[in-house]
Amino acid sequence: MSTGASRIAWVTGGGTGIGLAGAQALAAEGWTVVLSGRREDTLAEACASITARGGRAEALVVDVAHAAATAGAAASIAARHGRIDLLVNAAGINVPKRSWSDCTAADWDRVIDINLKGVVNAMRGVLPAMRAAHGGTIINVASWAGRFVSTMPGAAYTASKTAVAALTHEFNIEEFRHGLRACCLLPAEVATPIMAQRPVPPSPEDLARMLQPEDLGRTIAFVAGMPPHVCVNEILISPTWNRTFL
Repeated sequence: MSTGASRIAWVTGGGTGIGLAGAQALAAEGWTVVLSGRREDTLAEACASITARGGRAEALVVDVAHAAATAGAAASIAARHGRIDLLVNAAGINVPKRSWSDCTAADWDRVIDINLKGVVNAMRGVLPAMRAAHGGTIINVASWAGRFVSTMPGAAYTASKTAVAALTHEFNIEEFRHGLRACCLLPAEVATPIMAQRPVPPSPEDLARMLQPEDLGRTIAFVAGMPPHVCVNEILISPTWNRTFL
């Protein structure tokens, strides 16, 4: 991995939540962060929050569900900076109607397109630059639901995050030969804006006891900062007050 100002990180879903927190933590450690997402105004605000603290941040509007657009985004980052050292796949969604009886085919497609295909699209996009550099790190934000199945997240979300965990480990099986490594983060409940999409949104008290985005930001920076010979394969992380245990 490169050091100093030359370290380039691409963070999908970087405008809010875990992605933004990860970008802020990385920028605080000297990374140049490229934030991507679907909303230009949200990305602009996120970049402003980083540059106001002395960090280096750029915005790139792209929907990772579209393979060609995502490949183009990766190519543009590599062309501009000459490298991509880190990819953080933090883009993700869920839908309010999650049961088999309520979740529509369109809902299934959108969840899988962003949560799973979007991860694949971004990973494929950075492979040329990382292989050429004989080094690089990918951090895929999955979910507690990717390890423990329950009804609350819904079948589409659970399936997508379980698949992300599997493909992360498979990536390491193949790409370690090129000096590449990937980590799967499996957080339980995190107090991010996606919580408002819950069929029953959590109370302020419950939100306060969840993992906070900054907790995941610190975790992302920790994984990214490990020396190149270290692969943190996966991190399962939860709040001490874990509501899945109730």
